[in-house]
Amino acid sequence: MNEPFYRGWRKPGPVPPGDGTAADGETLDAVSGHFRLFQLRDGHRFSTDDVLAAFYGTSWCPSARTILDLGSGIGSVATIAAWRCPGARLVTVEAQAESVALARKSARYNGLEVRYEIREGDLRDTSLFRDDEVFDLVLGSPPYFAMDAGSHGDHPQKVACRFEMRGTVADYATSAAKRLAPGGFFACVFPVQPDFQRQRVIAAARDAGLVIVRDRDVVFKEGEPPLVGLFGMMRADDLPDWFRSQTWHEPPLVIRRRDGSVHPEYSAVKLAFGFPP
Repeated sequence: MNEPFYRGWRKPGPVPPGDGTAADGETLDAVSGHFRLFQLRDGHRFSTDDVLAAFYGTSWCPSARTILDLGSGIGSVATIAAWRCPGARLVTVEAQAESVALARKSARYNGLEVRYEIREGDLRDTSLFRDDEVFDLVLGSPPYFAMDAGSHGDHPQKVACRFEMRGTVADYATSAAKRLAPGGFFACVFPVQPDFQRQRVIAAARDAGLVIVRDRDVVFKEGEPPLVGLFGMMRADDLPDWFRSQTWHEPPLVIRRRDGSVHPEYSAVKLAFGFPP
């Protein structure tokens, strides 16, 4: 299962114990190096958005000793963060029992149980945390759409991941602000088209007392407008006054070139989170 090479690319990182196999209706898929994730064949499956949220947060908070993943689903964001930050302790919060079960199975497979705590519950529930519990890095991939925004799809696991059944981007920002350690960093991914979606992130940060210190649009195909953006935030109280009114807008990250091939920068990004280029 954990072959050292894949199409000429040598897999980096630790080789996990590989404790567990996919049950009926599940798949076991590569995510970072030798790490793998259990997913439902017909349910919610991890996406480019998830891996970029994990990559962005761990890139701009590489010294994180404690990491929190809000609305963690099947554990894709947190698993990549665990691979990228091998010395960090992780806590995840997820409300769907089906996703929690898959995440626990993946944590056992990847040998992460000793530093990876999965809590079942609503991220808005403050009782899930100790009063003094804070984290150097908080990650989030909030659902993108209001409940009345469109068709919900054919699997309940997908609905909760796409639609705001248990909180909006504002709730994620509020929860993150409460749990950030001094000087901590909150990274999330969210749509930037249409523009009102970008404005929702900006308002969520402001209302939670956060500053978007940097952001980066993601273009899925060269020449097309960006669909999602990556946002890095810190608490305003942790920053000097003059810094609180500015954001560094990074050049867009392009996923595929016009001819459909993977963009060279994204190939390099994939290598950085243990995925073949």
